[in-house]
Amino acid sequence: MEVFLSTRSDLKSVPDCYVLPPDKRPKQHDAPVGQAIPVIDIQNIVDPDDRAEIVQQIVKACQEFGLFQVVNHGVPGKLMDDAMSVLIDFFTKTPAEYKAQFITDARDKSCVLYTSNLIYDDHEEGIRYWRDCFIHHCYPLEDHIKNWPEDPPKYQEVIGPYSVGVRKFLMTILDLLCEGLGLEPGYFAGDHSKTQLLSVNHHIPCPDPSLTLGHAEHSDPNLIAALHQCDVPGLQTCKDGQWIGVQPIPHAFVIIPGVQFKPISNGMFSSPRHRVVANTKKHRTTLGSFLVPTDDSLTEPSKALINESNPQRYKPFTMGEFMAGWRGRLEEDVGLQRFVIE
Repeated sequence: MEVFLSTRSDLKSVPDCYVLPPDKRPKQHDAPVGQAIPVIDIQNIVDPDDRAEIVQQIVKACQEFGLFQVVNHGVPGKLMDDAMSVLIDFFTKTPAEYKAQFITDARDKSCVLYTSNLIYDDHEEGIRYWRDCFIHHCYPLEDHIKNWPEDPPKYQEVIGPYSVGVRKFLMTILDLLCEGLGLEPGYFAGDHSKTQLLSVNHHIPCPDPSLTLGHAEHSDPNLIAALHQCDVPGLQTCKDGQWIGVQPIPHAFVIIPGVQFKPISNGMFSSPRHRVVANTKKHRTTLGSFLVPTDDSLTEPSKALINESNPQRYKPFTMGEFMAGWRGRLEEDVGLQRFVIE
């Protein structure tokens, strides 16, 4: 096989290294799109009445679905289009020899390209998912931009302001979540959101999507994510035991709160299980922006949510303690069980 899955145009069948065991295969790879997944307009958050309504919508969405989409978020549509275009060019037009410099198994590198020939899923060692994935640090921008690709030529010029804009937007969402959970303003502004990662997945058309996945079923261990989808469906979330597709909406972000929000909300929220399915006809690219707590950041239930009828359910823990037991865990309850107050 060639090094990059994204260089392949000759595949008539799914290579054995991508074929999942029968119990891991997507039984609903063509699951219907969930029209009920909330789409929240935050354009008028400066108006006190509108802001209160938006906070209520976000809390309800987190309780019922675990995720939601946001429109009128302040990140310019043209900048989103340019970012998507430059990252598609990185996967499809940049020479393989150039991209190869970003392949490494060192976890402390600022830019890492995970390919079909690199086993990176510790929970499924030996299984390869139908994607190439490029990840790099974004914050503080001046510390990391020098390590980013210089090909395509506009990569740094476009992804720099894009990452700044998405971070500002995510901090706004976190402020709204603070209000909904009774946390003091700016609760997430320090160590909880100190690291920002851009994680870009690129999927080529798949000869048989029933045999593999573009991304494994999982919950996010990070604080929060904003997913910028192209116009090709593929993201699915699990609700009430059924997989439903998350409709791509032009210039919208899918917001996925991470696992930490379950203990912070004292069990009110859950981080949704989600996955990516392959398709037979089109390439699919998704830009994911993640805010990641530092190892010593503390997660604990909001005191505003604890009372006699709703006692504290989780012990305080640091991100480092949480991640020490997370690797290889797909379901949030398994990773959090160590911190449940009996």
